Order: sequence, then structure tokens, then C-alpha cells
Amino acid sequence: MSLKKLLVHVLLWAMFAQVSLLGQDTFSIVAVDPVTRQVGSAGASCLDASAIAGGVSIIGKLYPNRGAINTQSYWNSLNQNNAGNLLSGGFSPQEVIDWLSVNDAQGAANAALRQYGIVDFDPQGNPRAAAFTGANCFDYKNHIIGPNYAIQGNILLGQEVLDSMEARFLNTEGELAVKLMAALQGAKMPGADTRCADEGISSLSAYIRVANPTDAQNNFYLNLVVPETPLLQDPIDLLQTLFNNWLTTVSVPGHTAPYNQPKVWVQNTGQTSLLHTTAPNLAQNPALLMVFNLAGKQVAHLNITQPQAPLNAQLLNLPAGVYLYQLHQNQTAIGSGKFTLFGQ
Repeated sequence: MSLKKLLVHVLLWAMFAQVSLLGQDTFSIVAVDPVTRQVGSAGASCLDASAIAGGVSIIGKLYPNRGAINTQSYWNSLNQNNAGNLLSGGFSPQEVIDWLSVNDAQGAANAALRQYGIVDFDPQGNPRAAAFTGANCFDYKNHIIGPNYAIQGNILLGQEVLDSMEARFLNTEGELAVKLMAALQGAKMPGADTRCADEGISSLSAYIRVANPTDAQNNFYLNLVVPETPLLQDPIDLLQTLFNNWLTTVSVPGHTAPYNQPKVWVQNTGQTSLLHTTAPNLAQNPALLMVFNLAGKQVAHLNITQPQAPLNAQLLNLPAGVYLYQLHQNQTAIGSGKFTLFGQ
């Protein structure tokens, strides 16, 4: 073989290897919090930094106060950028996916190779989610859509990977970041990404990102990446360590401290119900309590001027049950969480 032919052969092999790596199996989640308006993304894959800088973290894009997009399975940067432009321009998640399915950057036929998960807020602030799994993605492939999240994966061990991620996400208390990290832990099983089965780990790289509504693009509240791992170490374990360390630093100026933030709860005395809050300096700085149902729709609000106050008519007329809240002072969100309303 001539040197010229040899060089061509090596180049073609390298191009094929890169395409194959970009097509490697991935499991991920995108989600939004309708109360805090945080947006987030997390994922893991057998794709790592030896193939492309950042490893699997290339799939996740956040758009603060708007939504999040994961593009995976034969990842293509132009498809990702087009999706972001459409979402930023007001397209819904399903509309973005519908557009991509006929406008793939490499031709409509290649849309069947792609997998997408997209979440956002509609003009009223309600969460929306959509996902797409192309027929030509490698098995096992599937996605799950919830009111405010989309979970997707390809070349998986099976449906149990996605189901476990969803269960952890839904059943974990805490802010969005905590729920996303729990979802990743739900997928930490040997061979979750089947090309890592021989090593007895779930994947080779992992990441988690969350943006507050006021964050600048690419300067996010949380942005942790494990681009590659030592032999036989699971990146989700390493990411968990980074995450645990991050939890000790989230009260830095400019960010809400989720584990020290002002709280709200309702006490039922038998005759009436009182709203309690630990918001500071209420006499000088009244607080606004915004109340949401579990679907993320605002159902009531209350101006608070003292640590204990009777419920207003809006709250009294709500059915008994669990509600989400967001607490504001000086037009800034200072706390969020859940409380229970008792039947009157």
C-alpha cells in the first residue's frame, strides 16, 4: 500500500471512529422547576473526554428562565444550536422537535438517528416537556415524559434504567439540583450504558447543570462535569462527591441558600389556620407568598407583614392538600418549598 493510500485509510478510519463515539449510548434528564424557575440537565455516557472535550457534557444546554435541551445519539452541534435558537424564539418543546425532524442538519433521513429531550415554561409559566427517540437509535432506546421533565436514553441495559431515574427524581425531596443528582444515581447500575458493561460501571463521563432564572448564559448556579474517570471507577460516584462538596458552598452571595432559606408552613389550631414564615424584617420589608398547585400553576398569593398571619380568602378557598410556594422580598425570590393546607 502506498503512503498516500495508507494516510487516506488512516484518515477514514479516524473519521469513522469519531462518528461511532459520538453515537455511543447515553442516558440523561432535563427538568424545570415551576416554582423557582430553575432549569436543569444531567446525564452520563460511555462517551468521554478521550473522544471529545467534556465527554457527555456536550449534550446538555441550559437557557436560564426559559428551558433546557439535551441532544444525543449521533450528537450534532448544528442541531443543538438550531434547537436552542428555536426555544429562545418562543417555540414549544414539541414544536422544536417537530422542526428538527424535518430539518436535520445532515438531512431529514438522519433525524431517525437522533434523540432529544426538551423542557421549558409556557407564557403563563407552566412547565412543558417533550422528547423524541429516532427509530434508528441503537437499542435499548426509549424516553419518558412528565409534566416538567424528560428522561431519555439509548443503547441501554433496558427500560429499568429510565424507570429508576424517574422514580428517584419524583421521590426525592429538595431543590431541582438534588432531584437531578438523585435521578443520575438511579441509573448507576453496571452496564446501564451497555458498552461499559465489561468494566462493571454505568458510564465513563457524567455531568449536572442547573441555572437560576437570573444566571448569565454559561455562568450557571451549578455546573459540574466529570469528563473521564480512572479505570473501573463510576463517574456518577465521582460526580456525587463533587456535588456534595458544592452543597456546602451554595450560600455564596448572589445565590439562594436552599438549605438555609426562609421557610413557610401552616398551623391548624382547630378554629383557624395560621401561616408562619421565617422571612426576616417583615415590618420593614413585607413578603409576597406565591402559591402553586403540584402541576406548577399559580393558584393564590398573599402579602405577609408579620411572622404569623391568618390565611387570606384565596388560600382559605383552596382544597386541602399539598401546595408549592415561592417567597419574595424586594422583588427577589428568597425561598421556596411545600406546605400543607388543612380543610376548613
